[in-house]
Amino acid sequence: MIDFSRKKLYLLDMDGTLYLGNRLFDGTREFLSAIRKSGGRYLFLTNNSSRSVGAYMERLQGMGIQSAPEDFLTSVDALSAYLREKQLGGRLIYAEGTETFREQLRDAGFRITDRCSDEVTLLVSGFDTELTFRKLEDACRLLTSGVEWIATNPDWVCPTEWGSVPDCGSVSEMLTRATGRRPVFIGKPEPYMVFLAMKRCGAERDETVVIGDRIYTDVACGVNAGVESAFVLSGEGVPADIEKYGFRPSGIYRDVREILNLMGGA
Repeated sequence: MIDFSRKKLYLLDMDGTLYLGNRLFDGTREFLSAIRKSGGRYLFLTNNSSRSVGAYMERLQGMGIQSAPEDFLTSVDALSAYLREKQLGGRLIYAEGTETFREQLRDAGFRITDRCSDEVTLLVSGFDTELTFRKLEDACRLLTSGVEWIATNPDWVCPTEWGSVPDCGSVSEMLTRATGRRPVFIGKPEPYMVFLAMKRCGAERDETVVIGDRIYTDVACGVNAGVESAFVLSGEGVPADIEKYGFRPSGIYRDVREILNLMGGA
């Protein structure tokens, strides 16, 4: 089990961990408040690249949770940091994703297009709720021509209140089947987002915990980054996923309410 009294930085998945659809899970508000009262800090870590931080703030506000831009670290933030780190900012980039995804990258200073041309030397893919066959065809043409490929996250599905829809990982797998190419993934389970978060907040590994409902992204991200991970059973994941995916969480909890109780916030 995790000793939450030692934790200063909580890296929180959102869908399936704090809420599902527009339904806030019991204990979420109290859990966030308890972290702040303990002197800790939380960041909302999401692989979902289809929405802007502003849209997430509005969504949380609609559920009664106040937030600020600095409370979020998204896969688009991580992608932007990675592109700068690898000095890829000067390239013309084809962004396969939502218009919001493209806007976020433009706002970060990158040259973005949604038109296939010989000038494009890099393809980036995100969770695309506006997917069309033209985008798939463009991506295949670019990959066949040899451009580099980076994707925000390998999630197979995005949860909804009624079930799941294909996420970036599923669409990327479709493109892989068509072209034989595989992307470099940036978001969870890669450790990059955790390292960015710890650097931003000045936290050490033993002071950090990742909390989420998926073994193959959330828990795996914590394991890969060398920090403790809490697996909550309020979303997509089930205990059998531990053996299925081979990543063992530091603790298993029914939901964030149970973690809150362990923190003494019941």
